[in-house]
Parts: sequence; structure tokens; C-alpha cells
Amino acid sequence: MAEGSTGRRRFSDKWGKHELDVLAVLSSAFPQWLTSRQIAQRVKAYADSYGELADQAAKAAFAKQFQRDRAKLAAMGIAIESRQPEYSSKSEGQDFASYRLQLGDEPRVRLRFDPEDMPVLAAANYLARSMSMSSESDQSTASSHTSRTAPRVPQTPIPGLGLDSIAPGLGTQTIPDALVKVIDSRRFTATIDVDGEHINVAYTDSDDLVMYVLEHPGASIVSPQEAADAFHRRLVAAEALALADADAEKKAVVSADVTRTDNDREMDEDDGSKQRSKKSSFQTGSEVDRRLRLMLFLSAHLGEEFSLEELAERFIGRPRTPEELKKSVNVIHKDINTLTTVSDDGEMAGSQFFDIDWSLLDAEGIVSATNSLGLERLAGISPQYLSMLTASVSYLAHSPLLPDDQRAQAESLYHRLHQHVRPGQTPWLSLTGYELEPHNFGMVKRAITSQSLLDMTYTDGAGNNRRRLVAPVKIYVDEGVYYVAVWTDVAKAAPADKQDIILKNPAINKANGKPRTWQVLRIARIEQAKLVEPTTRLDIPDMPLSELRKWSFDNGTAAAFITDTKDMSFVKNLPGATVTPCGDGEKVNLIVSSDSWFVAFCIAHARHIVAVAPETLRTMIVARAQRELSIAARDAD
Repeated sequence: MAEGSTGRRRFSDKWGKHELDVLAVLSSAFPQWLTSRQIAQRVKAYADSYGELADQAAKAAFAKQFQRDRAKLAAMGIAIESRQPEYSSKSEGQDFASYRLQLGDEPRVRLRFDPEDMPVLAAANYLARSMSMSSESDQSTASSHTSRTAPRVPQTPIPGLGLDSIAPGLGTQTIPDALVKVIDSRRFTATIDVDGEHINVAYTDSDDLVMYVLEHPGASIVSPQEAADAFHRRLVAAEALALADADAEKKAVVSADVTRTDNDREMDEDDGSKQRSKKSSFQTGSEVDRRLRLMLFLSAHLGEEFSLEELAERFIGRPRTPEELKKSVNVIHKDINTLTTVSDDGEMAGSQFFDIDWSLLDAEGIVSATNSLGLERLAGISPQYLSMLTASVSYLAHSPLLPDDQRAQAESLYHRLHQHVRPGQTPWLSLTGYELEPHNFGMVKRAITSQSLLDMTYTDGAGNNRRRLVAPVKIYVDEGVYYVAVWTDVAKAAPADKQDIILKNPAINKANGKPRTWQVLRIARIEQAKLVEPTTRLDIPDMPLSELRKWSFDNGTAAAFITDTKDMSFVKNLPGATVTPCGDGEKVNLIVSSDSWFVAFCIAHARHIVAVAPETLRTMIVARAQRELSIAARDAD
């Protein structure tokens, strides 16, 4: 690019600067509102194509292009709000909406991040962006009587770009595929009240959400209303469940009104809940994405010096060869040129986002920028998004979705972020099937790592408190529930004062007739735990996880249910279940280790379950459904 007579570099529209030019115009004008005509006149690409918007075709073409550019910026976290202009005569040309940057009332927060924070921060950012919910539907009723001159704020964008401006290199991080799969499969979000705390829950479908609510006693759905309605329909269907006896099998085909109407089916298929928009994590992104991130980074660090090599690594990625580094440096140099150019007449947008010390850049390859047209206002994290990001980091530190080393880093990052969040402003969030680690999880894990014994007090399946000395061996997660497998034959390694809490008469293993020296229990049922140093090393045999899971079912309950349709996905995901055809549906037999889990499972899937057995479990299901319905009716009054 050649320099013009003014000494400033000029740009060619082929570089795709529409979004950058729109941003420059609105930023330099802030806090003033600009009409569509003013924007069209000041952005070169628009002015060249649409001129003064003299005819209807030009207006339509401009509107289409501007909304496309506006959506691009919004998707990256830069929102442009709109309002209808004050009334004026058509001769003045004020017949369009007016626009300005949406910056919010609070300044953005700028933090420093270490290189080792980047993988965790990228994962937390992906989770936080996915959990972001729109309040658009909540505002729709209130806005119906709003004056046409009042500002119309668009759906709150997913603010990933502001964070990237102070965390360079965030876009080049690789997010674990397993984490992306878990997050992306939970396509909906709802707000759940659990013991007075509001939790943002991401879930797969209505059945998934109902299961979550029922597994958290005292929980209720706050919003959206469609999710609460779906929950109510499940409860009504569960009330009508029949006993899966020989009589029920003969009937096989159950009338649709036993469970729900065809209209209910259609509503459930649509789910009705607010679906989260699936915006991919932009990572490296396009040329414009990269330039926007680079532009905001320089805006946040005016006057600081960065080498081209450093910027190339942060915004393109770590090079594998000298040739790749050279290529990346050339790309960043081209980006700097693009961000500091003007149109041919020197009046339109593009009028230099920055002043660059060109002699320093040409002589030493170092970038130092000043005069950012006010774009530094966009750099950093909004307080609202910082709260969600902090919650996401905390969740990842205490859930099984990240490797142990990254979870430790997430814990450290959480404490740093939390200092910048107002008390009580950090939202709680959860993904169905991935609960946070229960109380005493850390103690159990430390016992395994240090090969210590564990003096624990826990609640058994009958609700009795017991105290026992064991050797924890393995922790695993089934359907979001944390279990620990413990070795109970610890007499020879137990101190003398602990001999009285050792299991003396273990149950007999039904498979081989020998005493059962393994026990599997939920970590959440451990009330108290204390490490005990063993007197000698125990020789504990290795046990495959598949075998350990079987211990959970030794004292289980034989249960069954009949569906109204074949090949249901929730049936395929039941381990150890046997399925046989039954009329138009299927009969499923399984061993249940937790009656409360089976109750929640049958209510959650009551739209496709028509009968259950045994009668004791059916009675529990109906009673739970009726209790939840009575609570909902009381709250409604």
C-alpha cells in the first residue's frame, strides 16, 4: 500500500473492511446517535454503492448490507443498539432508525492473564457463551406499549471479543472435544430454583430437565414458562401410570389419552424451551475476526510495544517452522496496514483507527499504537459477563469435564476472578448429568492419592447413619453421580483404636459364595471423613470398573416398565436392561439400585411410559407426582 499526500496509508475495499469501518464511525461518534443516512454517507463502502440513499432500491440494499455487518459484530460481542428517530419531515430525510454502540452503563474490567490460564479460560469462555440467555422474550410484553422513540436494544450478544482483547491467544486455544460435545448436546437453558439459589441449567430436552429437577428435592423451574409447562405435563402423565402386570401386557397398546394428547406430543417434540443459539467458538476465525481482535487488543494497550512475532503467535498461533513464523508476521503486518488506512478522500470511515510509530515498526518490527478513536471502551469484560465467566471457571474446577491439571489451574483462576465480582453476583450454573463434586470428594480423593485409610460416617440406602473404616480405591461417575469403590478388608492395616469400626461380617458375593470385600457407595452420602495412616501397606487386588459397577446392584430392586413406542433412545442408554417387544411398545426389565432414581426416571419419561412394576415403585411414582403437583398449585395461589 502506498502512502497518500497526507502521509497516511490508504485502503482498498477488497480487504473486507465493512465491519471495521462501521465500528470506526460509530465509535468516533459515541455517545451520539447516527441515522442510517449518516452511516451510509460516512462508510466508504456504503457511500460508493448507495450514495445518498435517494431511491428505494438503494435504501433496501443498504439496509441488507448494514444488518449483515451489524450481525457480524454482534456475534463477536460488539452490539449496536437502535432506536427510531424523533419525528421530522421527510424533506429532512430522517426516515430511518438511528444507531450507536451499546457499551452499557458500567466500565469494562481489564485483567492480566498468564499463559497457563489460556486453555482453561478458553474452555470457560466457551461454556459461558453457551450458557448466555436472552431476555428478549421477557421484554416482549413490556415493549408492546413502548414509545416508538424509545431505544430498542437487540438481544444481548455473546461477548467473546472483549475478553479476547485482554487475553491475546485465547482464540488459538484448542477446546477439548469431549467438553464441546457435552456442552453442545445440551441445547436448551432454564433457570432453576434450588433451596433459594437460582441455577442456570443447560439440558438436552424436557425429559432431561425434569430428571434434573426431581433429583434435586425442593427444586422448581423459574423460567422459561414452556419448560415449567412440560414439567407439569410429565407429572400429570405419571399420575396415570398403570401397574405393569400380565393384564397390562395383554392390553399392550394403551390409549394416547392415558399419557397425553397428540397436541402434547407436538409441544414436547418442539420442547418449547428457549434454545441457545449455537455459535461456534470462533477460535482462529476469518481475517476480519482476527483484525477485530487485534484492533481491540491494541486499543486496550495504547502506547505499549509489541513485536510482530509476539502478535503473530498470539493471534494466529505458535508457528512450527521459521517459514510459518515469517508468513504469520507478514499477515500481522498486513493487518496493521489495514487498520491504519483511510479512504481516498480522507473523510470517510477508516480514518485511522490508530496512529502507529512507523519508524519503529519499519526499523525493529515493533508495533506501538495510539489514538484509537475511543475503541478502548470496547476492550475488556463487562461486569455481567465477568460474573458468568467466573461461574464457568468455578464449575469446570469442580466437575469431571477437564483434566486434573487444568482443574487445579481453574481453581486458581477462579480465586483471581472472584475478587473482581461483586458479592452475590456470581451466578450458579450446571450441566445436566455433570453435577459438581459433592462434599468430602476432596478428602476421598486425597485418601486414594496418599494410599490412606478413611474413617467415614455415611448414610446407607435405608437412611441409617453408619461409621466404617475403609480403603478408598477408585472414584467414578455414573449418570452424573459420584461413586467411590472401597476395600473393606482393612483389619491388618488399621490402628488398634479403629478396629471396632471395621466391617466384621461382610455380605456374601452371590457369584462365588465368598465374603464381599468391596463396597460401592455414593460420595454424596458420606457425611464426615478423616484420613487414617495405615500401619502396613494393603495388597488390594485390581478390579475392573465394569465389575465395580455391579456391586451397586447386588441389593437392588427388580423393576420393569412398558413403553408405548419402540426404539426409544432413553431405553437404549440403560445399562443391564433387557428389552422385549410388547404390543406397539416394549417391556424393559432392569435392576434398580436407587428407588428414588427410578421414581425420577419414570416421571421424566412419563410421556412414553404407560405402566411400571412393582406396585411399591408405582405407588412411589404416583405419590411423588401428586406431591409435586400440589406444591406447584400452592405456589400458584
